[in-house]
Amino acid sequence: MSILEEIARERRKAVEEEKKLLSLMELERLLDAATSPKSSETEGKSFYQALAKEGLSIIGEVKKASPSKGIIAEDFPYLQTAKDYEAAGIDAISCLTEPKYFLGKDQYLQEIAQAVSVPVLRKDFLIDPYQIYQAKLLGAKAILLIVSLLGERELKEFLSLAGKLGLDALVECHDEEEIRCALSVGAEIIGVNNRNLKSFSVNLENSLSLRNLVPKNQLFVAESGMSKPEELRRLEEAGVNAVLIGESLMRAESKKEKLQELRSLLK
Repeated sequence: MSILEEIARERRKAVEEEKKLLSLMELERLLDAATSPKSSETEGKSFYQALAKEGLSIIGEVKKASPSKGIIAEDFPYLQTAKDYEAAGIDAISCLTEPKYFLGKDQYLQEIAQAVSVPVLRKDFLIDPYQIYQAKLLGAKAILLIVSLLGERELKEFLSLAGKLGLDALVECHDEEEIRCALSVGAEIIGVNNRNLKSFSVNLENSLSLRNLVPKNQLFVAESGMSKPEELRRLEEAGVNAVLIGESLMRAESKKEKLQELRSLLK
């Protein structure tokens, strides 16, 4: 069993327990009560809009740990980290909510979404529509959908539900076949993970080699493994729209200085 399958199995168990505490019907009711007609007028940029701007956009990740690196931030001032990202001019924020392997919490996402004006992505392993409703209620502007976890039918259903709830979806692929699947169901934001989830090795060429498979009118995001300005320059030149950066930003004492360094060779 791969680490991805292991995490998905754990998430299925956890979601079933969460449903016992709060049913899908009750969750929908809470969401209806929390959504006012005027809310869309004051919501600011969508995740898609943040990534579609001219030049390379940067999504900064807030995470305490990962299966490949273990604890990344012993001291984890998640709210201050998100505020520092925003002050440094980050385009969007990705927040881990998976509790066992990444030590994430829904609370982190909820508090961050309330504290910043840039769009926030719920970074988790979504295997049930329940989690999409949760993401909306927590204040996320976007969700992560992993093709290898869902397959074509579920991916299409989840994308449709996200759209109805006003959420963008970053659809994560690892190879040519998964990109074709994502395109066939109408994904507008396609991400390529440079990390091999079986070996944890990272290869930037994964994004570079797959970029041309995605039409220019759909957004392309490179995920994982970027820490140097030269890497961002190569991705920008290849027509990548955005990068998702976690560890190197999380480990930087000054988020502002690290972002300035990363952007130093961009057009």
